[in-house]
Amino acid sequence: YGKLQQLEDQTKKLQKDMKKSTDADLAMSKSAVKISSDLLSNPLCEQEPGFLEMVMAFDTAMKRMDSFNQEKVNQIQKTVIEPLKKFSSVFPSLNMAVKRREQTLQDYKRLQSKVEKYEEKERTGPVLAKLHQAREELRPVKEDFEAKNKQLLEEMPKFYSSRIDYFKPSFESLVRAQVRCCPLSARCPFGGTEGQKGASGVPPGCGLLLEQGTSRAE
Repeated sequence: YGKLQQLEDQTKKLQKDMKKSTDADLAMSKSAVKISSDLLSNPLCEQEPGFLEMVMAFDTAMKRMDSFNQEKVNQIQKTVIEPLKKFSSVFPSLNMAVKRREQTLQDYKRLQSKVEKYEEKERTGPVLAKLHQAREELRPVKEDFEAKNKQLLEEMPKFYSSRIDYFKPSFESLVRAQVRCCPLSARCPFGGTEGQKGASGVPPGCGLLLEQGTSRAE
């Protein structure tokens, strides 16, 4: 159960960090578009045609980057953040099931102790009657605990093991979304040159990731 608690904390933290990351991406690209827009309204653009041409190219690139960022954020929201949120929604029910098992265990121990106390006494008529009653009270509680315990022992390991298969498509989609940014950056008028890109049109090392990435949306 300790591993599941750690997994819950890590999942919540990852969900929070992903939200911060996407917000920062959008804020950055929006700020870049604002800068290019301000530059276009600068009087220098009217006086220097060469400067105007450069700023217009910059403005086009920033608007394109902003559009791509929005698309990327939408994809990450759908294929990463929402699955993380859905996965996290399981933990409250799981924690409640563990709590109920612990409560049943306490009742079981209390009634078991009561039975043992009567078993240690002299077997008189009243004692035997109370022992019988205690055993009758213990039986359904014991069965309830064993059923709850068996279910958790079977389901908790399965749930914990499922995390890899569940999250793998999400992280592949995240890699794919980030890799798609590479050719965009490479084609930016103020970025690298065509010679810095690989033969496939993406920077060296990105092609393999792009091939391996599998989007949830697909």
